[in-house]
Amino acid sequence: MKQIIIALIVTVIVVFAVMKWLNSTTNHDQKIQVPDLTKKLVNKAEAELEALTLTYVIVDTVDYKPDYPAYAIVQQDPLPKAFVKENRKIYIKLNAGGYDDINLPDLIQKTKRASESMLKSVGLEIGEVTYKPYLAKDVVLEMRQNGKKVKAGDKVKKASKIDLVLGDGKTGYNISDDDRDNMP
Repeated sequence: MKQIIIALIVTVIVVFAVMKWLNSTTNHDQKIQVPDLTKKLVNKAEAELEALTLTYVIVDTVDYKPDYPAYAIVQQDPLPKAFVKENRKIYIKLNAGGYDDINLPDLIQKTKRASESMLKSVGLEIGEVTYKPYLAKDVVLEMRQNGKKVKAGDKVKKASKIDLVLGDGKTGYNISDDDRDNMP
């Protein structure tokens, strides 16, 4: 019986000591509110985090978003206004410096509808559409960017506008005299 009482007293003392030790080493009562870092450049965010005894880790660079400055913070974890302890790492994702270069798809002799979906699938937009005489209606005859002719495989910036020159479908077959001579 005496040994059970001693074991209980030792257990209570050990549990109490461990609880006190955990409270002191884990900064149990300490809370730091995470600031909103979005749209800030890394050097400004770093100064703000250092003042709060927080650190950061750059996790990734995301596709360019035009509504954010180049190389600005786009996402963070933990989220703004969350409470953390000192020396906590804030994980951030940065905006890219600009749009990526992509290869222009081959749209020649494709319909306007097919061309539109092909351009959208690679992140491009249809710009100005003009027509010129040609047998087939709404078939792409030329591609242009900023007034200059471009061809399949040329590098253009993502989100660029590509102007299309399409056939108007009003021109019929013109049989030349040479073709007429070869007819049965």
